[in-house]
Amino acid sequence: MSYQSCLKSNSFAGQTILVTGGGSGIGRCTAHELASLGASVILLGRNLEKLQLTCQEIIEDGGKAHCFTLDIRDEEQVIATVSAILKNHERVHGLLNIAGGQFRAPLEAISKKGFESVVQTNLLGGFLMAREVFIQHFKAHGGNIVNITADNKNGMPGMGHSGAARAGVENLTKTAAWEWGRYGVRVNTVAPGWVASSGLDTYPKEMQAAIKNLKYAVPLGRIASEAEISSLICFLLSAGANFISGQSIWVDGGASMGSAPALAPLTQAVSANSTTWNGFHRSKPPKVLR
Repeated sequence: MSYQSCLKSNSFAGQTILVTGGGSGIGRCTAHELASLGASVILLGRNLEKLQLTCQEIIEDGGKAHCFTLDIRDEEQVIATVSAILKNHERVHGLLNIAGGQFRAPLEAISKKGFESVVQTNLLGGFLMAREVFIQHFKAHGGNIVNITADNKNGMPGMGHSGAARAGVENLTKTAAWEWGRYGVRVNTVAPGWVASSGLDTYPKEMQAAIKNLKYAVPLGRIASEAEISSLICFLLSAGANFISGQSIWVDGGASMGSAPALAPLTQAVSANSTTWNGFHRSKPPKVLR
């Protein structure tokens, strides 16, 4: 069985695309979809074991994949890694800034070090990757950048550090789209809502009951599959999106609209018409949702 994408076969044939955070979650899923559509994917991250496993899966499925380890927060590592990639690949067509991470804590409990760590991972790292790929390649050849944030534009208790960083990414996306558009570079942001990925298993046990009830805060009555996020990312990288730039697109089942529980209680039964798209043949639901 292979990945079942909504896009046309070979949509990315001959293209090379960089994926930070490609060893797990949405990054892993998107790397699989891109490879199934003909792209050569280069996975970037800190965990070599996860990166190698994803590469192995893609190669077993008939795709092309390579991996490099780096800390995207380290400027020297980013510069050197992008340079090394370009020595082995004549052309790079896209960059996906998916790597990120945070921990749950109220604002009063977040230390300066903790706040800076989350901002460096979710904002600084993506900036360094985008800047270097632009300087070393996209400025001369054009290309596409998709940044991944999160559906917390209205704030999210316990995630103040992450929200601040993600808001920065959204604005950075718009600035980059303005400055780099003249060079044929498109820059967009995808903001996923709650997704049934391995990331849900990283939250503490006291949150597991709440995680199972997340669907009640979503008008569609469910949370997303990884493939439903990947499909939009791939579309934004495709030729069909050639006039889309500087946009932030929320993929959250309508949750970002807010809720009106008094008028339309979301705990009522959800119609079978609200179906999930999951073309990822290697997808496994997070343990907390099983």
